[in-house]
Amino acid sequence: MLTIKRLSIEDALQLIAGARARARQISVPMCIAVSDESGNLIAFERMDGGKSSSVVVAQDKAFTAGAARKATHEYNAVCVPGNLAFGIHTEHGGRLSTVGGGLPVYSDEVVVGGIGVSSGTPQQDLECAQAAVEFFAKIYP
Repeated sequence: MLTIKRLSIEDALQLIAGARARARQISVPMCIAVSDESGNLIAFERMDGGKSSSVVVAQDKAFTAGAARKATHEYNAVCVPGNLAFGIHTEHGGRLSTVGGGLPVYSDEVVVGGIGVSSGTPQQDLECAQAAVEFFAKIYP
């Protein structure tokens, strides 16, 4: 039997709050998605002004980070022609994201979920996702 650590809805809302705070600081309204450790959506927020095209992108980033237990920008670095990982972005019906802004969420060195942020540049998205993870780590050190 397995015991699985997983984010609660309250945890997901805390992660969204952390990303939202950073998004407001940089004045970029974001779409923010939080998944469990299997990549299933727990919570989502589209800030006023968040791009409609970023709704699915944020969810795919959270899916990738949670289910694959890897930051989306790490896939970006290896998903190049000639590399054995090239084409990974086509897996799971194209849901694996290689665009920066998706991070796994850890608790006690175990991946418990993922966060995906989209609407800015990939660097801005990553910055907001990182802010969320850091905010979460202060609550659950």
